[in-house]
Amino acid sequence: METISITLQGIILAAVLYLVAVNKKRLVMKSSEKQVFVDTSVLMDGRIIAVAASGFVGGVLNIPRSVIGELQFVADNSDPDKRSRARHGLDVVSELQAMPGVKVVIFQDGSKAEEGVDERLLNLAKKYNGSICTIDYNLNKVAKVENIDVLNVNDLAMSLRMAYLPGEKMLLELTQKGQESHQAVGHLADGTMVVVEHAYNKIGQMAEIEFIRSLQTAAGKMMFAKLVGGNIAPSNKRPVINKVQTPRKQASNQIQTKTNQNSNRNNNQRPNKNRNKYVNKSAQQEDSLINLVNKQ
Repeated sequence: METISITLQGIILAAVLYLVAVNKKRLVMKSSEKQVFVDTSVLMDGRIIAVAASGFVGGVLNIPRSVIGELQFVADNSDPDKRSRARHGLDVVSELQAMPGVKVVIFQDGSKAEEGVDERLLNLAKKYNGSICTIDYNLNKVAKVENIDVLNVNDLAMSLRMAYLPGEKMLLELTQKGQESHQAVGHLADGTMVVVEHAYNKIGQMAEIEFIRSLQTAAGKMMFAKLVGGNIAPSNKRPVINKVQTPRKQASNQIQTKTNQNSNRNNNQRPNKNRNKYVNKSAQQEDSLINLVNKQ
């Protein structure tokens, strides 16, 4: 009987030690995850949904209960603009919770922060060695002074914007021909393909170009440009000389003008087949350019 009791005690002790070891391992794994504390401004902005869906948010998104309390307070505000933005923020919380693969925790720190939500976020980030996700300019500055990591959606958007916008100019080396016979192709420092219209004779040279538009494809982004200061073909038309018209000639011109107006009106009512052909041709050209990007 005593032997059985000792055996049972040994089994119980082994089970306790096993559970302690498992829980300790879970705690270590949990503490290794980065804790991100979300600010009210980010939820009202809403772009955090796209960032979280892309998988670029590493760690656990902690939404303090005090932040939700502030959203609820603003949602009851008399200002219709603030009220709608706060309600949108509450909807963003629900969407984040429903997203698969995104860890969202409602951090129970109380429904109201007596010291202020910004101060509460700073204290939580310090205590749990985490970071703050915000687009609030002042909170961003204070967090950096306190040596707290900040995830700013505005900074992310600025870093992902096009290096060159339509209307900007630069010198670019044109290295190869494009899909069309009149096009030349160059590349930016980050590898972005630039298709330059009517620049076939500039291949192998540096040319000043002006960006026109950009196109995002599955293989990356590409941009379209034109040459700056390109030669304009001289006009072969002779200058028009104004002549003095007689009353009979004026009447004849008026009749001819009315006839032309009626003819133009009838032509406008007809379906413009040439325009549809042009649209289809443009779509085909764009598809061929995308294929050119994919081959790079």
